[in-house]
Amino acid sequence: MSGDTGAEQRSSTATLALPALTAMVVGSMVGAGVFSLPRNFAQTTGGLGALLAWAIAGAGMLMLAFVFQNLALRRPELDAGVYAYAKAGFGDYPGFLSAFGYWASACVGNVTYWVLIKSTLGAVFPALGEGDTLLAVAISSVGLWAFALLILRGVREATGINTIVTIAKIVPLVTFVVILVFALKADVFAANFAGGQGYSEGLGSQILSTMLVTVFVFLGVEGASVYSRYAKRREDVGRATVVGFLSVLALFASVSLLSYGVLPRGELAGLRQPSVAGVLESVVGPWGAAFISIGVVVSVLGAYLAWTLMAGEVLFAAARNSDMPRFLARVNAKDVPAPALLLTSGLSQVVLLLTLFSDDAFTFTLKLCTSLSLIPYLLAAAYAVRIGGPVRQVVVAVLATVYTVFLVVAAGPEYC
Repeated sequence: MSGDTGAEQRSSTATLALPALTAMVVGSMVGAGVFSLPRNFAQTTGGLGALLAWAIAGAGMLMLAFVFQNLALRRPELDAGVYAYAKAGFGDYPGFLSAFGYWASACVGNVTYWVLIKSTLGAVFPALGEGDTLLAVAISSVGLWAFALLILRGVREATGINTIVTIAKIVPLVTFVVILVFALKADVFAANFAGGQGYSEGLGSQILSTMLVTVFVFLGVEGASVYSRYAKRREDVGRATVVGFLSVLALFASVSLLSYGVLPRGELAGLRQPSVAGVLESVVGPWGAAFISIGVVVSVLGAYLAWTLMAGEVLFAAARNSDMPRFLARVNAKDVPAPALLLTSGLSQVVLLLTLFSDDAFTFTLKLCTSLSLIPYLLAAAYAVRIGGPVRQVVVAVLATVYTVFLVVAAGPEYC
């Protein structure tokens, strides 16, 4: 009897096809981070270091993507991805820590989006400053709760909007890449390749210092897995994860590497965020900055929507398995976990208020968000090792585990 009820519930909620799931992955990853890449990379490394960093991060995160793909197929009964795998593999307490850490990471990450939006608009409206003034926080708070109300109207409607927004925000980035391909200066790129004039850090230190930045922009690779209970076909979860990841990797690497062929590393490192706007402005003039700024707002709002959906879903899944307070497992008439969503928005509101007292709100929240996600990723990869399977899958799981351990070491004790 209970099995029939579960099947009926899954059938009634299974509404997301492969394109929508892929959009969840892409929409989750293409957010604030990509628009800050030129400056963040230039502050720590040159073209060679960036190339190697993307190779390491790309390979490592691809292993994680394969892990989520394999687990989605081998453990189809486990919904909400990251949290479910940690609980199944290592018990209630690690599962709780994974759910809480992943949820907190999403809430902190959501604040980086509002900070970047207001910093972008601050170039036109000085009262918004770097996104951490009282006016900026007040406007961000209104937007935060407006999105909560949108999602409460129904997950299907919200994910439909996410698909549209994902397409809209990719356009400025692809345009940026195409323009820079034709504007690239070979002599500038060559001068920046080893780090640029006056840059003396060793290559290993350069690569290590970029690790948290690369992980931050890849957060969301598990987006389809987290929302697996809504998938029409279980195999689409894995496909969406890999297709979305490879697409975003190509875009991110292009944005950062091509920027080294436009401006000297020192100038890139000194650009105002979002630094992609400054790079394009140097090539085509003021309209380029305006064009990218519009893309930033659309992109960040889309990523915020995707991450709010995922954060609420993780709390809901944990509560449904009695690892969080039971009231968080309630859903409204639209099948939205309303209490979980409201608690998610509440924590984001608290962190948003704290940015008023931070000297560098964007950098702090970026690093904290990234570090909070590392343990959940590590537990998911370790679970894939634990359940074994074909040799290829075990090797992938081991490599993903080694990579996440490396990230924890790179992050250091300050945030982990």
